[in-house]
Amino acid sequence: MSLSLFALMMSAPAAVAAPAEPVMPKPADILAQTRRVADWQLAHREAWDKMPAARPSVREPRDWQQATFWVALTDLAERDARYRDPVVELGRAQKWQLGKLAFHADDQLIAQAWEWAARNGGDAEALVPARAYFDNVFANRRTNSLEFIPTQPGGGYSLCTERWCWCDALFMAPPTMLRIGIATGDKRYADFVHQEWKATTDYLFDPSEDLYFRDSRFFDQRDTKGRKLFWSRGNGWVMGGLVRVLQVLDKDDPQRPYYEGLFKKMAAKLVTLQKADGYWPASLLDQDPGTPPESSGTAFFTYAFAWGVDNGLLDRKAYEPAAIRGWAALQRAVQKDGMLGWVQQVGDRPDSVAAEETQFYGSGAYLLAGTAMYDLSQKRQKR
Repeated sequence: MSLSLFALMMSAPAAVAAPAEPVMPKPADILAQTRRVADWQLAHREAWDKMPAARPSVREPRDWQQATFWVALTDLAERDARYRDPVVELGRAQKWQLGKLAFHADDQLIAQAWEWAARNGGDAEALVPARAYFDNVFANRRTNSLEFIPTQPGGGYSLCTERWCWCDALFMAPPTMLRIGIATGDKRYADFVHQEWKATTDYLFDPSEDLYFRDSRFFDQRDTKGRKLFWSRGNGWVMGGLVRVLQVLDKDDPQRPYYEGLFKKMAAKLVTLQKADGYWPASLLDQDPGTPPESSGTAFFTYAFAWGVDNGLLDRKAYEPAAIRGWAALQRAVQKDGMLGWVQQVGDRPDSVAAEETQFYGSGAYLLAGTAMYDLSQKRQKR
């Protein structure tokens, strides 16, 4: 070798190894981790000290804060029958009732668990209260504006919530109503869902970012660096809602392409916003270094990506690694005793998070992610 060639070789930069592809965990390990969080939550249903910003209504099983967990537990029960009894027993104890507000999506979510229970050992009357509830919704359908005008200055409640004027509602009501519509053969449910979902999307979806504003108060809000405020969990609710709508729409349903297109648009944006540590930031456009972990939004996005890949809607090469990284990040949020930490507390915008704080809806989102990852891993093993 000539001296000049040797010098050239020595001066060339060393080759940088490509980052290793994330490794998919084994199905049994995923299921074991999912059970661990579910078991902690079932054993700590009154761990109010771990939920410092919870509303008093968190003590009510039919409230959305708890209902998210119970609905997610039905997905785990489909994969482990030991979790069926807690859902059915709760339904019987609650007499299959919904929440107290006659038109509010948050108070409708629990009926999704009751619909599942009706098919899995529940009483024959499990859907009677839900049918009466929605008969009233249809008979007295609201047509108010979707503008979010707080009833009190600085408050977080608006009369517009008798319709789906905040993006979280797209997880709470539409999948529930579609399932009840299928169970009863009543076309009114699907017609209502498709009309109202599109109205909400036309109002809250930002086509320049392919993300949803939480509600109209955030249209013009910006952070200290001038970035739009897109709340992680808020968009997580939407992605979770899209999954659960697509799960029950027939393949040839004329409405299906609309939801599939929206799901793919949002996924394409969200995959670019995942941080190197596997989490999504609480404020999605905040990509500054050092943003803290936030597990509830991350769990919903992991759920959506895993389900989307598993069902052929999302490209495996682009989205499976992101789902695996999201799942790995969630494992780091689980505390030694099985409690899911780093859950942003009840709110309507990005806020602080802490390792020792949890919530039922965080555990619920984790269970959804775990069951979707379990299915994806199982199929990958068989390939």
